[in-house]
Amino acid sequence: MTPIKKRSFERIRDIVYETSGIALTSRKEALVSARVGKRMRALGIDDFEEYLRYLEDHHDEEIVGLLDAVSTNVTSFFREPHHFDFIADEMNAWYESGQRRFRLWSAACSTGEEPLSLAMVVKEALPQPDVDLRILATDICTETLAHCELARYEDRKVAPIPADLRSRWFTSTGRGDERVWTAKPALTDLIVYRRMNLSEPPFPMRGPLDAVFCRNVMIYFDDAVRVRLLAEIGRLLKPGGLLFVGHAESLAGMISGFKYVRPSVYRKA
Repeated sequence: MTPIKKRSFERIRDIVYETSGIALTSRKEALVSARVGKRMRALGIDDFEEYLRYLEDHHDEEIVGLLDAVSTNVTSFFREPHHFDFIADEMNAWYESGQRRFRLWSAACSTGEEPLSLAMVVKEALPQPDVDLRILATDICTETLAHCELARYEDRKVAPIPADLRSRWFTSTGRGDERVWTAKPALTDLIVYRRMNLSEPPFPMRGPLDAVFCRNVMIYFDDAVRVRLLAEIGRLLKPGGLLFVGHAESLAGMISGFKYVRPSVYRKA
């Protein structure tokens, strides 16, 4: 495969930004070359200029393949666990105040660990039969969404889940390195998965939402995309609703209508 030329990288970078809001710096050239190169091999293309021509001719279907290739999908069950402790306490308080309907959004769900963690936490915190819970889980990557729908995880992937929760909410098949855990319908039936581009608000939801987990995704956006996304999240959240972001994400100067609660947690005023 021929090495990527600077103009090819810059064109791919521009296309990715225009269609997803993901801002790739010049430091990502090697990453783009490797990941897009893998996609090109699958298509039988060995030149980046030829791939760009292919992308132009098959834009609607291939743009999904390109975004799948460059998206970073790093996640785990109960990642940043204090967020899950906090939402459990909040859900209990809302329930005690008389609320029975709860709507949560995992905005960049990757391979599904975050929405499944949310489902477990809420089911454990609010086991009452009168609770009406739904979780929307979205991602731009079609490959990860396909994984979400299966809800099947290798033994090492479920290691962060406490053993009692794992046995209560998952079933296992196989042994040793072949062991696989599948989330039970009591969890998966609560979650709806959809492909969504976070850089293109308004989104097709009316709200109000009780909480939005938009963690470790805004680091890939520039300030213009972040401001639009945060404004849309503000529109969808109920008064007093919660926004959870990643610890590496600073919202200073970009967020209005929210009150700081604690590091990486904000409440809509």
